[in-house]
Amino acid sequence: MENYTYNSYTLQLEGLIVSKESTYPVFLFFFFSYLFIIVANVGIAVLVFIDKNLHQPMYVLFCNLTLNDVLGNSIMVPRLLLDMLRPPSERIITYNECLVQAFTIHMFGTTSHTVLMIMAFDRYVAICNPLRYAAIMTNKMVIKLTVCAWGVAFVLVGILLGLTIRLNRCRTLIQSPFCDNASLFKLSCEDVSINNVYGLAFTVVLFTSSIGCMVLTYTKITVVCLTSNNKSLNSKALKTCSTHLVVYLIMAFSGMSNIVLHRFPQYTDYRKISSIMFHIIPGSLNPIIYGLQSKEIQRFLSNLKFKKVLPSL
Repeated sequence: MENYTYNSYTLQLEGLIVSKESTYPVFLFFFFSYLFIIVANVGIAVLVFIDKNLHQPMYVLFCNLTLNDVLGNSIMVPRLLLDMLRPPSERIITYNECLVQAFTIHMFGTTSHTVLMIMAFDRYVAICNPLRYAAIMTNKMVIKLTVCAWGVAFVLVGILLGLTIRLNRCRTLIQSPFCDNASLFKLSCEDVSINNVYGLAFTVVLFTSSIGCMVLTYTKITVVCLTSNNKSLNSKALKTCSTHLVVYLIMAFSGMSNIVLHRFPQYTDYRKISSIMFHIIPGSLNPIIYGLQSKEIQRFLSNLKFKKVLPSL
Protein backbone atom coordinates (compact mmCIF):
# COMPACT_ATOMS: atom_id res chain seq x y z
CA MET A 1 0.00 0.00 0.00
CA GLU A 2 2.88 2.32 0.84
CA ASN A 3 4.61 1.71 -2.49
CA TYR A 4 1.40 2.39 -4.42
CA THR A 5 0.92 5.67 -2.57
CA TYR A 6 4.47 6.78 -3.21
CA ASN A 7 4.55 5.91 -6.91
CA SER A 8 2.91 9.10 -8.15
CA TYR A 9 1.84 9.08 -11.80
CA THR A 10 2.46 12.82 -12.16
CA LEU A 11 5.79 14.54 -11.59
CA GLN A 12 6.82 18.16 -11.33
CA LEU A 13 9.65 19.58 -13.42
CA GLU A 14 11.78 22.21 -11.75
CA GLY A 15 12.62 23.56 -15.17
CA LEU A 16 15.01 26.39 -15.92
CA ILE A 17 14.83 29.05 -13.23
CA VAL A 18 15.42 32.55 -14.64
CA SER A 19 14.48 36.02 -13.46
CA LYS A 20 11.40 37.76 -14.91
CA GLU A 21 13.62 40.22 -16.76
CA SER A 22 15.58 37.40 -18.41
CA THR A 23 12.65 35.12 -19.26
CA TYR A 24 11.85 36.50 -22.72
CA PRO A 25 15.46 37.06 -23.90
CA VAL A 26 16.34 33.48 -22.85
CA PHE A 27 13.11 32.19 -24.40
CA LEU A 28 13.86 33.90 -27.72
CA PHE A 29 17.45 32.63 -27.72
CA PHE A 30 16.35 29.02 -27.27
CA PHE A 31 13.45 29.44 -29.71
CA PHE A 32 15.59 30.79 -32.56
CA SER A 33 18.34 28.28 -31.79
CA TYR A 34 15.80 25.45 -32.09
CA LEU A 35 14.38 26.96 -35.29
CA PHE A 36 17.87 27.14 -36.79
CA ILE A 37 18.63 23.54 -35.76
CA ILE A 38 15.48 22.25 -37.46
CA VAL A 39 15.88 24.30 -40.66
CA ALA A 40 19.64 23.67 -41.04
CA ASN A 41 19.60 19.94 -40.26
CA VAL A 42 16.47 19.16 -42.25
CA GLY A 43 17.86 21.30 -45.07
CA ILE A 44 21.10 19.29 -45.17
CA ALA A 45 19.15 16.01 -45.16
CA VAL A 46 16.93 17.22 -48.03
CA LEU A 47 20.00 18.32 -50.03
CA VAL A 48 21.57 14.88 -49.62
CA PHE A 49 18.30 13.24 -50.67
CA ILE A 50 17.66 15.28 -53.84
CA ASP A 51 21.23 15.75 -55.13
CA LYS A 52 22.66 12.56 -56.65
CA ASN A 53 26.20 13.92 -56.25
CA LEU A 54 25.69 13.74 -52.48
CA HIS A 55 24.61 10.08 -52.53
CA GLN A 56 27.94 9.10 -51.01
CA PRO A 57 28.55 7.10 -47.81
CA MET A 58 30.02 10.12 -45.99
CA TYR A 59 26.88 12.24 -46.52
CA VAL A 60 24.45 9.38 -45.94
CA LEU A 61 26.16 8.64 -42.61
CA PHE A 62 26.12 12.35 -41.76
CA CYS A 63 22.33 12.31 -42.22
CA ASN A 64 22.22 10.08 -39.14
CA LEU A 65 23.75 12.95 -37.21
CA THR A 66 21.22 15.46 -38.57
CA LEU A 67 18.33 13.13 -37.72
CA ASN A 68 19.71 12.62 -34.23
CA ASP A 69 20.08 16.38 -33.69
CA VAL A 70 16.48 17.00 -34.80
CA LEU A 71 15.04 14.24 -32.59
CA GLY A 72 17.15 15.11 -29.55
CA ASN A 73 16.27 18.81 -29.65
CA SER A 74 12.60 18.29 -30.59
CA ILE A 75 11.95 16.17 -27.50
CA MET A 76 13.58 18.70 -25.18
CA VAL A 77 13.46 22.32 -26.42
CA PRO A 78 9.69 22.79 -27.13
CA ARG A 79 8.80 21.44 -23.68
CA LEU A 80 11.48 23.66 -22.10
CA LEU A 81 10.08 26.73 -23.86
CA LEU A 82 6.53 25.98 -22.69
CA ASP A 83 7.69 25.47 -19.10
CA MET A 84 9.52 28.80 -19.14
CA LEU A 85 6.18 30.54 -19.72
CA ARG A 86 4.44 28.60 -16.95
CA PRO A 87 4.64 29.21 -13.20
CA PRO A 88 6.73 26.49 -11.41
CA SER A 89 3.61 24.90 -9.86
CA GLU A 90 2.16 24.17 -13.34
CA ARG A 91 5.22 22.42 -14.78
CA ILE A 92 3.64 18.97 -14.55
CA ILE A 93 4.61 15.90 -16.58
CA THR A 94 3.34 12.32 -16.39
CA TYR A 95 5.75 9.54 -15.46
CA ASN A 96 5.35 7.86 -18.88
CA GLU A 97 6.04 11.12 -20.71
CA CYS A 98 9.07 11.61 -18.52
CA LEU A 99 10.38 8.14 -19.40
CA VAL A 100 9.94 8.79 -23.13
CA GLN A 101 11.78 12.11 -22.82
CA ALA A 102 14.60 10.54 -20.79
CA PHE A 103 14.94 7.65 -23.27
CA THR A 104 15.10 9.99 -26.28
CA ILE A 105 17.58 12.33 -24.60
CA HIS A 106 19.94 9.48 -23.69
CA MET A 107 19.53 8.03 -27.18
CA PHE A 108 20.58 11.43 -28.53
CA GLY A 109 23.74 11.51 -26.42
CA THR A 110 24.71 7.90 -27.09
CA THR A 111 23.96 7.97 -30.81
CA SER A 112 26.07 11.12 -31.17
CA HIS A 113 29.06 9.00 -30.16
CA THR A 114 28.21 5.88 -32.19
CA VAL A 115 27.43 7.83 -35.38
CA LEU A 116 30.69 9.78 -35.16
CA MET A 117 32.50 6.47 -34.68
CA ILE A 118 31.11 4.99 -37.91
CA MET A 119 31.88 8.27 -39.68
CA ALA A 120 35.48 7.95 -38.45
CA PHE A 121 35.60 4.45 -39.96
CA ASP A 122 34.35 5.85 -43.27
CA ARG A 123 37.10 8.51 -43.29
CA TYR A 124 39.72 5.88 -42.38
CA VAL A 125 38.76 3.69 -45.35
CA ALA A 126 38.56 6.67 -47.72
CA ILE A 127 42.06 7.94 -46.85
CA CYS A 128 43.98 4.82 -45.87
CA ASN A 129 42.47 2.45 -48.44
CA PRO A 130 41.11 4.65 -51.26
CA LEU A 131 41.37 2.04 -54.01
CA ARG A 132 39.05 -0.34 -52.12
CA TYR A 133 36.75 2.36 -50.74
CA ALA A 134 33.92 1.66 -53.21
CA ALA A 135 34.19 -2.09 -52.60
CA ILE A 136 34.13 -1.72 -48.79
CA MET A 137 31.67 1.14 -48.31
CA THR A 138 28.80 -0.37 -50.28
CA ASN A 139 25.14 0.44 -49.66
CA LYS A 140 24.90 -2.76 -47.64
CA MET A 141 27.83 -1.71 -45.44
CA VAL A 142 26.35 1.76 -44.90
CA ILE A 143 23.06 0.17 -43.78
CA LYS A 144 24.91 -2.21 -41.44
CA LEU A 145 26.89 0.64 -39.89
CA THR A 146 23.74 2.74 -39.44
CA VAL A 147 21.79 -0.12 -37.82
CA CYS A 148 24.77 -0.87 -35.59
CA ALA A 149 25.09 2.79 -34.45
CA TRP A 150 21.41 3.09 -33.53
CA GLY A 151 21.05 -0.51 -32.30
CA VAL A 152 23.94 -0.31 -29.82
CA ALA A 153 22.60 2.96 -28.46
CA PHE A 154 19.08 1.49 -28.13
CA VAL A 155 20.30 -1.51 -26.14
CA LEU A 156 22.58 0.48 -23.82
CA VAL A 157 19.95 3.13 -23.09
CA GLY A 158 17.22 0.50 -22.76
CA ILE A 159 19.14 -1.23 -19.97
CA LEU A 160 19.92 2.14 -18.35
CA LEU A 161 16.24 3.12 -18.15
CA GLY A 162 15.14 -0.44 -17.38
CA LEU A 163 17.13 -0.37 -14.14
CA THR A 164 15.40 2.89 -13.20
CA ILE A 165 11.86 1.74 -14.02
CA ARG A 166 12.11 -1.07 -11.45
CA LEU A 167 12.57 1.43 -8.60
CA ASN A 168 9.72 2.66 -6.42
CA ARG A 169 9.44 6.42 -6.17
CA CYS A 170 8.90 8.48 -3.02
CA ARG A 171 9.54 11.93 -4.51
CA THR A 172 7.92 13.85 -7.35
CA LEU A 173 10.23 16.79 -8.11
CA ILE A 174 12.54 16.45 -11.15
CA GLN A 175 15.44 18.78 -10.32
CA SER A 176 16.35 19.38 -13.94
CA PRO A 177 15.07 21.34 -16.96
CA PHE A 178 13.96 18.01 -18.47
CA CYS A 179 13.74 14.32 -17.58
CA ASP A 180 16.88 12.22 -17.66
CA ASN A 181 17.96 8.97 -16.01
CA ALA A 182 19.86 10.56 -13.11
CA SER A 183 16.91 12.81 -12.22
CA LEU A 184 14.51 9.86 -12.40
CA PHE A 185 16.37 7.46 -10.13
CA LYS A 186 16.95 10.29 -7.64
CA LEU A 187 13.18 10.17 -7.06
CA SER A 188 13.60 6.79 -5.39
CA CYS A 189 14.28 6.15 -1.69
CA GLU A 190 15.63 2.66 -2.48
CA ASP A 191 19.21 1.56 -2.97
CA VAL A 192 20.38 2.84 -6.35
CA SER A 193 23.88 1.34 -6.25
CA ILE A 194 23.19 -0.81 -9.32
CA ASN A 195 22.04 2.27 -11.25
CA ASN A 196 25.17 4.18 -10.28
CA VAL A 197 27.46 1.27 -11.20
CA TYR A 198 25.80 0.66 -14.56
CA GLY A 199 25.64 4.40 -15.29
CA LEU A 200 29.36 4.73 -14.59
CA ALA A 201 30.19 1.62 -16.64
CA PHE A 202 27.94 2.88 -19.46
CA THR A 203 29.74 6.25 -19.51
CA VAL A 204 33.23 4.72 -19.30
CA VAL A 205 32.57 2.17 -22.08
CA LEU A 206 30.97 4.76 -24.36
CA PHE A 207 33.67 7.40 -23.93
CA THR A 208 36.52 4.86 -24.00
CA SER A 209 35.15 3.29 -27.20
CA SER A 210 34.59 6.59 -28.98
CA ILE A 211 37.89 8.16 -27.88
CA GLY A 212 39.74 4.92 -28.69
CA CYS A 213 38.12 4.81 -32.13
CA MET A 214 39.10 8.42 -32.83
CA VAL A 215 42.69 7.98 -31.62
CA LEU A 216 43.16 4.76 -33.60
CA THR A 217 41.69 6.01 -36.88
CA TYR A 218 43.37 9.41 -36.75
CA THR A 219 46.73 7.88 -35.82
CA LYS A 220 46.57 5.64 -38.89
CA ILE A 221 45.40 8.52 -41.07
CA THR A 222 48.27 10.69 -39.79
CA VAL A 223 50.80 7.93 -40.54
CA VAL A 224 49.45 7.60 -44.10
CA CYS A 225 49.62 11.36 -44.65
CA LEU A 226 53.15 11.63 -43.26
CA THR A 227 54.43 8.80 -45.47
CA SER A 228 52.63 10.01 -48.59
CA ASN A 229 53.95 12.57 -51.03
CA ASN A 230 50.50 13.12 -52.48
CA LYS A 231 49.64 16.74 -51.59
CA SER A 232 46.08 16.34 -52.84
CA LEU A 233 45.51 13.39 -50.49
CA ASN A 234 47.04 15.24 -47.56
CA SER A 235 44.90 18.33 -48.21
CA LYS A 236 41.72 16.25 -48.48
CA ALA A 237 42.57 14.31 -45.32
CA LEU A 238 43.30 17.49 -43.36
CA LYS A 239 40.04 19.10 -44.47
CA THR A 240 37.67 16.18 -43.87
CA CYS A 241 39.33 14.94 -40.69
CA SER A 242 39.60 18.37 -39.07
CA THR A 243 35.86 18.86 -39.68
CA HIS A 244 35.02 15.51 -38.13
CA LEU A 245 37.38 16.06 -35.21
CA VAL A 246 35.97 19.52 -34.40
CA VAL A 247 32.42 18.11 -34.33
CA TYR A 248 33.53 15.25 -32.07
CA LEU A 249 35.41 17.52 -29.64
CA ILE A 250 32.43 19.88 -29.34
CA MET A 251 30.09 16.98 -28.62
CA ALA A 252 32.49 15.24 -26.20
CA PHE A 253 33.28 18.42 -24.24
CA SER A 254 29.59 19.34 -23.93
CA GLY A 255 28.67 15.83 -22.77
CA MET A 256 31.57 15.50 -20.35
CA SER A 257 30.79 18.87 -18.75
CA ASN A 258 27.22 17.76 -18.09
CA ILE A 259 28.32 14.42 -16.59
CA VAL A 260 30.90 16.05 -14.30
CA LEU A 261 28.50 18.76 -13.09
CA HIS A 262 25.93 16.07 -12.17
CA ARG A 263 28.34 14.99 -9.42
CA PHE A 264 28.37 18.44 -7.78
CA PRO A 265 24.94 19.49 -6.41
CA GLN A 266 26.25 22.98 -5.56
CA TYR A 267 26.57 23.71 -9.28
CA THR A 268 22.96 22.85 -10.16
CA ASP A 269 22.35 26.00 -12.21
CA TYR A 270 25.52 25.46 -14.26
CA ARG A 271 24.53 21.82 -14.83
CA LYS A 272 21.12 22.88 -16.13
CA ILE A 273 22.62 25.28 -18.64
CA SER A 274 25.26 22.73 -19.61
CA SER A 275 22.66 20.00 -20.21
CA ILE A 276 20.64 22.30 -22.48
CA MET A 277 23.69 23.51 -24.40
CA PHE A 278 24.76 19.87 -24.92
CA HIS A 279 21.78 19.64 -27.27
CA ILE A 280 21.83 23.10 -28.82
CA ILE A 281 25.54 23.68 -29.53
CA PRO A 282 26.31 20.46 -31.49
CA GLY A 283 22.93 20.59 -33.23
CA SER A 284 23.60 24.17 -34.39
CA LEU A 285 27.26 23.74 -35.35
CA ASN A 286 27.15 20.34 -37.10
CA PRO A 287 25.34 21.53 -40.27
CA ILE A 288 27.43 24.72 -40.39
CA ILE A 289 30.77 22.92 -40.06
CA TYR A 290 29.96 20.15 -42.54
CA GLY A 291 28.10 22.49 -44.89
CA LEU A 292 30.96 24.99 -45.11
CA GLN A 293 33.59 22.28 -45.53
CA SER A 294 31.72 20.28 -48.20
CA LYS A 295 32.54 21.29 -51.77
CA GLU A 296 29.59 19.23 -53.04
CA ILE A 297 27.09 21.07 -50.82
CA GLN A 298 28.63 24.44 -51.71
CA ARG A 299 28.46 23.56 -55.41
CA PHE A 300 24.80 22.54 -55.13
CA LEU A 301 23.88 25.79 -53.37
CA SER A 302 25.84 27.83 -55.95
CA ASN A 303 24.02 26.08 -58.81
CA LEU A 304 20.71 26.71 -57.07
CA LYS A 305 21.46 30.44 -56.77
CA PHE A 306 22.64 30.53 -60.39
CA LYS A 307 19.39 28.95 -61.60
CA LYS A 308 17.38 31.54 -59.65
CA VAL A 309 19.39 34.40 -61.11
CA LEU A 310 19.10 33.20 -64.75
CA PRO A 311 15.29 33.62 -65.12
CA SER A 312 15.52 37.18 -63.78
CA LEU A 313 18.06 37.97 -66.51
